[in-house]
Amino acid sequence: MISLWSFPISIPTFVAMPIISSSGHSNKTSVSLSISGFCVLLLLRDKAVVMFRRRSNTTENPELDSAFQQEKVSELRTALGTLSGHSSRFCTDACLRRYLRARSWNVDKAKRMLEETLKWRSTFKPEEIRWPEVAHESETGKAYRANFQDKEGRTVIVMTPAKQNTKSHEKQLQHLVYLLENAILNLPEGQEQMVWLIDFNGWSLSNAVPIKTARESVNILQNHYPERLVTAFLYNPPRIFETFWKIVKYFLDPMTFQKVKFIYPKNEESMDLIRRHFDIEVLPVEFGGRNNIQYNHEEYSRLMEKDDMRMASFWGLNEKPKHAANGHLTSEVTPEPEPSLPLVAQAS
Repeated sequence: MISLWSFPISIPTFVAMPIISSSGHSNKTSVSLSISGFCVLLLLRDKAVVMFRRRSNTTENPELDSAFQQEKVSELRTALGTLSGHSSRFCTDACLRRYLRARSWNVDKAKRMLEETLKWRSTFKPEEIRWPEVAHESETGKAYRANFQDKEGRTVIVMTPAKQNTKSHEKQLQHLVYLLENAILNLPEGQEQMVWLIDFNGWSLSNAVPIKTARESVNILQNHYPERLVTAFLYNPPRIFETFWKIVKYFLDPMTFQKVKFIYPKNEESMDLIRRHFDIEVLPVEFGGRNNIQYNHEEYSRLMEKDDMRMASFWGLNEKPKHAANGHLTSEVTPEPEPSLPLVAQAS
């Protein structure tokens, strides 16, 4: 309910009080006008409340109106024109809806954003990245898809920046994109978003990624994977992280900034926040839970190689496996002339 007095329209106090003449007596005519004016303002206020609610349902909270959403999706699809190949498969209604949400349902802005993503995907080719290309980046377990989910069934990515083991800007970005694509591939039906758990124990500026890599990582997440991150929990960041954060936060748009939550083990209120999202038995001990799970690179590699085949199947790619020098399987990727229907949950 919207309180009459909390609605953001100020009512001058003179309309609610009798007007006192210079002689010290109340002016009855003024009082009558004052009361009448007050009643008029109340009527205007009630009308404004109704208008506010209508506007909230259609503009600020369009999720409440599926017809509004579908209308905007149709407008955006028409504006994009004919799509083919991977672009056609990528641009599902759910995908278009995410880009519209990211741009406050402005079709023109969503169109520009989506076109930039399609251009980026055509050169970066995230759907063609395979595990052997990025396996080295994950050897220490610095970032991986967890084998558990949050209470809403969302995919979880676990990160431990202190375990940084490489310096290649390009490979680190490729690894991040691989993780994002893999997390999306493994989203359960009906879910579109993922959760990040970032453990800052042992982190220092000496093992922090360069600002250039951090900036580009944020750019990729915000501009090419909009509305995919629901929350990023930053667990126990040291005081020195504030220096790094003061720089990085300027790269974040307001919507992404609101999704970042700082969790401190000695702060019960912040711990309650993460526990509201995760069962205590599922949450790893590193994040204040009771799950003693440990990252195993060999087991994880086998899982990723299976997921690579699922990814290829989804995008309609022929995989020609061959042995790489490091003993892992790699693959040559060629598009099929007529891609088959996707066999896994929607990836975008």
